[in-house]
Amino acid sequence: MPGFFRMRLLRTLRGWLPQYRENLSLAVPVMLSQVGQVVVQLFDNAMVGRLGALPLAAVSFGGAVFVIFLFWGTGLSMGLTPLVGEMYARRDYRSSARLLQNALTLYGGVGIVLFAILWVLGDFLGSMGQSPEVAELARPYYGYLAWSVVPFMLFAAFKQFLEGIGNTITGMVVVLTANGVNILFNYLLIYGHWGFPEMGAAGAGLATLISRICMPLFTLGYFLSVPSLRRYFLFFAWIAQGWRTTRRLLAVGLPISMQMVLEVSAFALTLIMMGWIGTVPLAAHQVVLSLSNIVYMVVVGISAATTIMVSHRYGAGDYRGMRRAALASWHLGIVANLLTMACFVAFRRFLPELFTSDRAVIGVAAQLFLMAALYQIPDGLQTIALGVLRGMQDVRITMYYAFVSYIVINLPVGYFCAFILGWGAPGLWVGFIVGLCIAAFLLIRRYRRLYRRLTLD
Repeated sequence: MPGFFRMRLLRTLRGWLPQYRENLSLAVPVMLSQVGQVVVQLFDNAMVGRLGALPLAAVSFGGAVFVIFLFWGTGLSMGLTPLVGEMYARRDYRSSARLLQNALTLYGGVGIVLFAILWVLGDFLGSMGQSPEVAELARPYYGYLAWSVVPFMLFAAFKQFLEGIGNTITGMVVVLTANGVNILFNYLLIYGHWGFPEMGAAGAGLATLISRICMPLFTLGYFLSVPSLRRYFLFFAWIAQGWRTTRRLLAVGLPISMQMVLEVSAFALTLIMMGWIGTVPLAAHQVVLSLSNIVYMVVVGISAATTIMVSHRYGAGDYRGMRRAALASWHLGIVANLLTMACFVAFRRFLPELFTSDRAVIGVAAQLFLMAALYQIPDGLQTIALGVLRGMQDVRITMYYAFVSYIVINLPVGYFCAFILGWGAPGLWVGFIVGLCIAAFLLIRRYRRLYRRLTLD
């Protein structure tokens, strides 16, 4: 009997292997590019953390405020991928080019608006409940990040377009190359090597700005050098720039951006509440969150690949293939989440030492790594479900689900556990666990209902 089940399991796995390979061929480059974008903050934290807990807390705080707006812009740009994917599956290259042209104009303008908002908000960093020392040290770092949002949004237009046509490798190469630039200038500007000024935390912000200016320039150079991509520019025309296409981009992109902002806001507001507890819990929280964000990019990559595959099959009317791609992504995501859980539990005392030698920070971070391990499975399930729904262009309802999960449930539960029950820093992470479980349930239920509707029609 065990042999029978073993053979059956092997046959089942062989049947799924082609789908796993297809998913991973698209997902791995996205994982690396997403990891690359998170690594910018990670290296900022790690290299600034060597200066002490106060600079690390300042960079954590400035980055937490900035990332809300960065994710709003990123989410808006993600609406381009399923739209291009659908047109690409139908071989409608002219419509794909029209989407790219309008996206560059729209996202560039959005970047300018976001910069203006961030610049004004910088005057209010001292009014967000942090210590005066943390707020003052965060200002110059935050100011450089604000400037970086404009080139980042232009890069996002190119990257999401490439992912829509199934090219996930170019974005990875550009991001990793830009990260090399960022790390180099971190070394030069934070510590003042090779004749550069010693800027401390502010140097990390300037290094990030330099690397993000490089990103759209690198990608534009690639477009111009590849004939199959350069042809899309030939379809650019004044007549192609119009409200109708822009409205399609906004119709898909705005709900995605709002969903992402609500989720990121829960994390950012939790970070601010962590600052109410103290500087040590805030620094420990940022250490855990930095590593958690890196491993989270694995499921983000799987989710983005799922969006691409689902959009192609959705455009072609292959709903069975769409379901198979989605299920394969959930399989891969659960395996990745289980591995992450094991690593967080086993190395919870070693991992914080990569960032700081402060024993108090290491002790609190070890506790928080246990909490981070608990939310891996629901986080992976809901992230991949979002990728499936984005591929089907069913994004409006996810915004409402995010509001319920992260604002109505996550934040109040975290506050109650941390401050009313007195659980402190781990209590704030309980809110994450509860909110993500609710989000996973709602999103998977939505997908199942949509699939049944498509296959019955």
